[in-house]
Amino acid sequence: MSALELAHSLGHEEVVLLQDAGSGLRCVIAIHDTTLGPAVGGTRMRLYASDDDAVVDALRLARAMTYKAAMAGVARGGGKAVIVGDPARDKTRALLWAYARAVDRLDGRFETGGDMGIDGRDVHVMARVTRRVHHTPESSSLDTADLAALGVCESIVAVASRLGREPQALHVAIQGLGQVGYRLAKRLAALGARLSVADVETARSERAAAELGATVVAPEAIYDVESDVFSPNAGGAILNDHTLPRLRCRAVVGGANEQLAEPRHGDALAARGILYGPDYLVNAGGLLSLLYEVGETDEAGVLERLRAIGPRLVELLDRSQREGLPSHSMADRIVEERLAAARAVRKGGAPA
Repeated sequence: MSALELAHSLGHEEVVLLQDAGSGLRCVIAIHDTTLGPAVGGTRMRLYASDDDAVVDALRLARAMTYKAAMAGVARGGGKAVIVGDPARDKTRALLWAYARAVDRLDGRFETGGDMGIDGRDVHVMARVTRRVHHTPESSSLDTADLAALGVCESIVAVASRLGREPQALHVAIQGLGQVGYRLAKRLAALGARLSVADVETARSERAAAELGATVVAPEAIYDVESDVFSPNAGGAILNDHTLPRLRCRAVVGGANEQLAEPRHGDALAARGILYGPDYLVNAGGLLSLLYEVGETDEAGVLERLRAIGPRLVELLDRSQREGLPSHSMADRIVEERLAAARAVRKGGAPA
């Protein structure tokens, strides 16, 4: 399926391709659905095998943001932006400003912040050009990655109760020790959980071993670790035909976006009796931080919303079991019901 066909099938409202010769900017901004409010989603910068791969990534992630906002009860739609390039080599002030001007031209239809390859310093640079970029204030005791990790941790603790295990008796296999993954590892270690960790950057794994007592395994071997919970916190589409048969866990709960390569892989998890925490429910902490960043709630308010993620996941798993539907499909159904009701209201009709 081509990128244009995918955009059509997923129902995107707008896809913007950007090129600025002066700064070297090559970028795609995908706006999926603004039924509930303006589109929000992070901006990531990374290299891709092809430009089509970059567009597809933005399209899939934008749709996930729509579903994340709807599931979390946030009055926002879904969007995502991808800047093609090596952030260590290609990122310049001129490139960030060119991108910020492009975001500003969307006049509030898309608001963004940091993601893979784009950090708070970059957001600060872009904020000189547009007010449509956000980051957790420097005075805050929490940042976006902290909040995302807290939501994942709350979800793992909730699933532990379903497994009949206390957090201190858990063995969690963590894939990815970046901004979210390492914070998650620290939280789980503080609860007494046993950790096996893997990251493509050896230094990150060695740090987790030294500071948290984690057991280090090779990146490709993390799928084979016998554990209570496998927690993916790196790239997407990691639950696929190659990796899924190798899993030796009782649950999958992580912060990575778009973990299922295809919906059928969620079906396969359910068939094996492996509990799955839908990623856009579990990793909503980064989105919820937006409410704090724009002044819609205070720290206590955003923490209260984050601690509701675990109970919400339990409710979803309970309904999934009652209705005999895999958890990823049940989550999609709930979101689609909410979006349909909102669309009916917008059109002047009665909620479905």
